[in-house]
Amino acid sequence: MRDTGGPYAETGRVTFIAAIDQGTTSSRCIVFDDAGRIVAVDQREHQQIFPRPGWVEHDPAEIWLNVQSCVNNALQRAGITRSDLAAIGITNQRETTVLWDRRTGEPVHNAIVWQDTRTHALIGSLGRDGGQDLAGSAGQDLAGSAGQDLAGSAGQDRFRQKSGLPLATYFSGPKIRWLLDADPALRRRAEAGELLFGTMDTWLIWNLTGHHVTDVTNASRTMLMNLSTVDWDEELLAAIGVPREMLPEIRPSSCVYGEAGGPLHGVPVAGALGDQQAALFGQTCFAPGDAKCTYGTGAFLLLNTGTKPTLSQAGLITTVGYQLEGQPPVYALEGSIAVAGSLVQWLRDNLGLISRASDMDELARTVPDSGGAVIVPAFSGLFAPHWRSDARGIIAGLTAFVTKAHLARAALDATAWQVREVADAMAADSGLPLGELKVDGGMTASEVLLQTQADVLDVPVVRPQVTETTCLGAAYAAGLAVGYWPDLDALKANWRAEATWEPAMPAAEREAGYQRWRKAVARTLDWI
Repeated sequence: MRDTGGPYAETGRVTFIAAIDQGTTSSRCIVFDDAGRIVAVDQREHQQIFPRPGWVEHDPAEIWLNVQSCVNNALQRAGITRSDLAAIGITNQRETTVLWDRRTGEPVHNAIVWQDTRTHALIGSLGRDGGQDLAGSAGQDLAGSAGQDLAGSAGQDRFRQKSGLPLATYFSGPKIRWLLDADPALRRRAEAGELLFGTMDTWLIWNLTGHHVTDVTNASRTMLMNLSTVDWDEELLAAIGVPREMLPEIRPSSCVYGEAGGPLHGVPVAGALGDQQAALFGQTCFAPGDAKCTYGTGAFLLLNTGTKPTLSQAGLITTVGYQLEGQPPVYALEGSIAVAGSLVQWLRDNLGLISRASDMDELARTVPDSGGAVIVPAFSGLFAPHWRSDARGIIAGLTAFVTKAHLARAALDATAWQVREVADAMAADSGLPLGELKVDGGMTASEVLLQTQADVLDVPVVRPQVTETTCLGAAYAAGLAVGYWPDLDALKANWRAEATWEPAMPAAEREAGYQRWRKAVARTLDWI
């Protein structure tokens, strides 16, 4: 086995870092060497459960089994054992909510996924009149009286000053409240300290180490953490209705949470970040003004704003970007787009437009543009910067000229225009217009998308050599915590550009396309 030349080379042992990426549609384990290069990968999909329209669930037990399988298989593929791992990091789908029994470790309900909109009525109640008349709101139908949208209202910003988040179905706190309201027995058990809550990082760390902890980036997505104190906030807990007894301890993103048991016995679990913050870290966006966009199930643009939170006036989220042990947290502005790659999946699985996701780029290349067609994929409402849960998706601008190739192009355009909306909001909030955009995620395999993105943003788009930056960020956090890498400069030295797309669209064409997009977005509103 070759010597990587890393910090452990003098021991004569080859040492690696592993990262678990527990995502929305699958779980993966990637093994990295000290240069941040991928050594081995294993991946397992899990079931998507749709009990009702707008509801999305996962089975936490299935996910834990899949994670164990991925870790074992990745180590086998790398030809190593647990003794060759310096540490393991975790990155995860963020707002997805799990409740489990403290004594048995068994989930008491399926996980409620970040895409799920069942808290729509509860969100409406929390926003109206400062959150009066909350009793029974979880039982109301999605289309009930609480369905009036809060976008642009004071109610939507009720908790923004403390949490940095608008009232939306996206976040974990209201999901916890819904579960406790739906089953009063669960609330009694939660208040007695018998139930535990966690996002997926907490669920995995609990199963790996037995410790009930979360990192600061995931905690910042619950609507229960105070951005300034970086701790659970009693006023937020009381207003949303979540017992503190069920919440994990909040820790930095890079620190040792505990040693794993079982097949990974003795390996430090030493890093955790929500998936988008992990990608920010993996893209080495360590300076204010650095930005990245990850294109996966959704698309997520994050801008490093430094060690003081910047509250958004333009529909963005203020979040924690990362925190190193013994240092203050670094904050970010985020624009969250619900549907990006999942639109490609929908066109493949529901409409049969393509047979494989990879066919989308080839089909889109056969036409110069969308032929006037516009797709706005508001399947779960619109996220940033609109925050309109009453929106639903449309295909507009159809004529007899439009073919499936034009629809493929319109699908890729939809992601690019959504990112443009977020980038404009980000510049307005921060005063830091984009100089370039680092990109990663599965959709960056589409060169049509990346050229379109450069065109509509009018800035260079840069894809790194290692595009698995979500896992890489978790690995970096874990490696820093155990001294595998000495500092942030060592991580920056690993980053390399693989390709750059320069803008080539005339300004008049770009602005005409943007106006057409905004007209289509307006047509999606007020469906619920």
